[in-house]
Amino acid sequence: MNKAVIWQAAAHLLAYPDERFHHRLPLIREAAEPHFAAFLTRIADLEAGDLAAHYVETFDLHRRCCLYLTYYTDGDTRRRGASLAALKQRYRAAGWEPLEDELPDFLPVVLEFAALDPAGVALLKEHRSGLELLLTALTELGSPYAEVIAVVCAALPPLTAAERAAAHRLAAEGAPAETVGGYL
Repeated sequence: MNKAVIWQAAAHLLAYPDERFHHRLPLIREAAEPHFAAFLTRIADLEAGDLAAHYVETFDLHRRCCLYLTYYTDGDTRRRGASLAALKQRYRAAGWEPLEDELPDFLPVVLEFAALDPAGVALLKEHRSGLELLLTALTELGSPYAEVIAVVCAALPPLTAAERAAAHRLAAEGAPAETVGGYL
């Protein structure tokens, strides 16, 4: 299967499960069912409100389940702003104008970019350690979203030893943090 279909389907499946999400599910089933069958099966019996509540609980209340990729590399530091600006520049350099209503490191945005441009796949590769930590955290929670992230990771080249070490380090230490204006 074309990886662009995987990236696009994953982008939709990782978006907030609102009415548009449910409206697109039949198209995703038709285009990418073999890859996302486990996720689609797990959510099939959930009420729309239950899936939305799970989404919020998972991605808004668990720091290790963050869908904003620069969080894993920069945490909530001042450096993250520069990373976000650099991402916007990369999108524009590829002829793609990022949406104003979402941060450029939001995983569904990066996945949509990857579906359209190889530069987006490069971004996914650069954030591989964060994706692996996200996969581990979602798996530990028993979240159906682990199935989506597993497909995304499987569609990328295998982890290198350095990426695996970075993922383990990130899991052990957490995202970077800084104290601004505080005393030591």
